[in-house]
Amino acid sequence: MNTRKLIPCALIAAAAATAVGAIHAQGKEQTIATVVKITGISWFNRMEDGVKAFGADNAGIKTFQAGPGQADAAQQLRVIEDLVAKNVSAIAVVPFDPPTLEPVLKRAIDKGIKVVTHEADNQKNTQIDIEAFDNADYGARLNDRMAECMNKSGKWTSFVGSLGSQSHVQWADAGAANASKKHAGLQLVAAKNESFNDATKAYEKTKELLRKYPDIKGFQGSSSLDVLGIGRAVEEAGKQGKVCVFGTGLPGEAAKLLESGAITGISFWDPKDAGIVMNKMAKLLLEGKSPETGMNLGVKGYEKVQVSKGPGRGVIVRGQAWVDVDKSNYKQYPF
Repeated sequence: MNTRKLIPCALIAAAAATAVGAIHAQGKEQTIATVVKITGISWFNRMEDGVKAFGADNAGIKTFQAGPGQADAAQQLRVIEDLVAKNVSAIAVVPFDPPTLEPVLKRAIDKGIKVVTHEADNQKNTQIDIEAFDNADYGARLNDRMAECMNKSGKWTSFVGSLGSQSHVQWADAGAANASKKHAGLQLVAAKNESFNDATKAYEKTKELLRKYPDIKGFQGSSSLDVLGIGRAVEEAGKQGKVCVFGTGLPGEAAKLLESGAITGISFWDPKDAGIVMNKMAKLLLEGKSPETGMNLGVKGYEKVQVSKGPGRGVIVRGQAWVDVDKSNYKQYPF
């Protein structure tokens, strides 16, 4: 007589599925790919330090950074298309032109790939967009610093990496709105000059503006390379101390021009920290979790984030991570 206890087939199937799932969870390494606007510049080299640090601290997750060799929307699109084809676990991207990426990021999400963006609060096909701060506040702050330097009077202009770079346009527009509201003596000329994230292009455009407006007194930059090109042109023209130059930048790159007075001041958030936070949010999504207002991400400037609904299917996570520096304190930040 057969004395074996009969087990329902459904229970056997469920147990098998659980075992297979456990095997996959243990054996499959997850991959988070970070895609930047352009490779080889200091800002994104610093971000890559954060990407690598996150991977080193999280067993079972492979992290790497990629991007085009030129700041070009079509080239960045091709990088992401390749990652979607390779079916990475998650993509964290700093979009050069958010609308260009909408179709490929939609395909990624529909395929089950987690998507996180940075500096793109207009991106619809993202699950989490990370902002280091409120962009309007940041642009207004740059403008206030420039206005004080200009004694609140005179011609000024603004630069952006590109007209498609959402955060850059927001900073420039916020600067213009701030000047109109608070600094009636400022006169904006030739707004939102495109540098295409190229210091040489910013330099050439600044020389042109100095010729066209010899009495111009202020420049507000957006790309981390804008102030380098602007400052070089100002220094060559011998206008240090006569022209006020403020914008996003890194202390290590801006040091000589800060010392000479060709750059008056910069603001920034640490790209390394942004790289860590983007990857943390990707990991959160891979774990089936969501960010919440007040959450501490364990990174300076992101200890108590604000979470709000985004324009599409995702949310926007904002920190309070900007830093203002000038000649007096830039040495405190060794990067």
